[in-house]
Amino acid sequence: MPIEDIVHPFLKFYTAAPQWVKSSLGHVYSMAPTRLRYGAKYDEFQAEINRCNDVAWTARRADEKLLATLRWAIETVPAYAHLKAALADVRDPSDATRLLAAFPLLEKESLKADSTRYLSNKMGPETHLMAFTGGSTSVPMKLYLEKYVSRSKDFAYNSTFDTVAGVGSGDVILALRGRSVPGAGKPGGSLWMYDPIKRYLHLSSDHLEAKYMPGYVEAIAKWKPTIIHAFPSALVPLAHWFKANPAPELVARIRAVQLFSENVYDYQVDLIREVFGCPVLLDYGHSERAVKAISLPEDSRYFFWPLYGKVELVDNDGRAITEPGVIGEIVATGFDNRVMPLIRYRTGDLAMWSKAPNTIRPGFAVVERIEGRLQEFLVCRDHRLVSICTIGAAHFEQLASADMMQFEQDTPGKATLKVMSDTELSPRARSALAAGVLAKTQGGLDIEIVRVDGIARTGSGKHKLLVQRLDLSGYLGAAHIERESDSAGTL
Repeated sequence: MPIEDIVHPFLKFYTAAPQWVKSSLGHVYSMAPTRLRYGAKYDEFQAEINRCNDVAWTARRADEKLLATLRWAIETVPAYAHLKAALADVRDPSDATRLLAAFPLLEKESLKADSTRYLSNKMGPETHLMAFTGGSTSVPMKLYLEKYVSRSKDFAYNSTFDTVAGVGSGDVILALRGRSVPGAGKPGGSLWMYDPIKRYLHLSSDHLEAKYMPGYVEAIAKWKPTIIHAFPSALVPLAHWFKANPAPELVARIRAVQLFSENVYDYQVDLIREVFGCPVLLDYGHSERAVKAISLPEDSRYFFWPLYGKVELVDNDGRAITEPGVIGEIVATGFDNRVMPLIRYRTGDLAMWSKAPNTIRPGFAVVERIEGRLQEFLVCRDHRLVSICTIGAAHFEQLASADMMQFEQDTPGKATLKVMSDTELSPRARSALAAGVLAKTQGGLDIEIVRVDGIARTGSGKHKLLVQRLDLSGYLGAAHIERESDSAGTL
């Protein structure tokens, strides 16, 4: 039984503790053996990952995992019971892809409407690991992972991504991934905190204006990070600062930058490479843990791990896209979650199969880029900029029952949160949600919560998480906005 799953509910208390508490407790905890922290399943996943260079074995193992997932779903999940006849025709794992085609595409709205239909009746409540998603999409949702399995899997694959990036046991990692730093918004409050467990130097993602950058630089000089983990939108302001205020003794230490959670634009990668002079690696994953992909130092395309889950691309009508160069929606079938196996799950993210040959990671599905996660900012009352993904990273449980949500802003420091649902949020839930956003933005943003009957789609049929009516050119710079808009317009 991994310790990480046991102590995870207490993470918020650890994060809020004074730095000396984090330094002492975190140091002791960081010395625990990997197997004790992450459990035996971690070793199993690592063993699979390590064999992925064997193309023939990986292909067979992927078919086996896919068939096992589909068989389990048909036999134990009510939503898929009608497919028993299709399962009867399956002879061996090579038939798994054909069986997968018999499954309907799974819409997020269907999952939200009656999630119990997608839960296995063979997995008791003690195996359920509740999770919330909605960080960069407009469909907030509660889902279930498998306790003592899903997090171990994620740790194994994230550890491998670190290995690809060249992260060593002694590296301090500069983290700009939506973490709020307690007290950062108070006079004299620290803009950073250090976590010795992951060796993370967390910088506040809620203070991205130029006047706060010297405080960030001071922390970087003190802790000497050599790797960066970041949301692209959070790192770009820091990169702009270093470009305008060179500090070669600080940036020269950075050996790799790993970017997470948001759509990444070419100009951002170019800027980060120019400033830090190192490889920029990209990660694609989501809270549902259905598929995962990374880029490589020598190849910026996304390579999907074949034993993490099965990836497909479909067009607007749900038809499979197999030819390269045609944009489609990423559809994911996740492995290793017996509690709520997500099969042919529509992610809402867009990509296209790569035309170029894959000589680096044979057997891995490759896409050119992932187009679905648009970066947008909310403007705080003091004109600080906060990425919508920073707010969404909180996965507020008060919105788990909502069908859709959308922020709208036309005044700094204020925004409307439109919630599409059949019933009104309770006063208590509204208060908790407003307080959560206010805290997440370090006192910078008040929200008015409004229940609506519908939220308009974009011309491409997607929902926008943020309708920003302010002219951000005065905050981020006109060139930045123009290039971001140009990139967004190509979706």
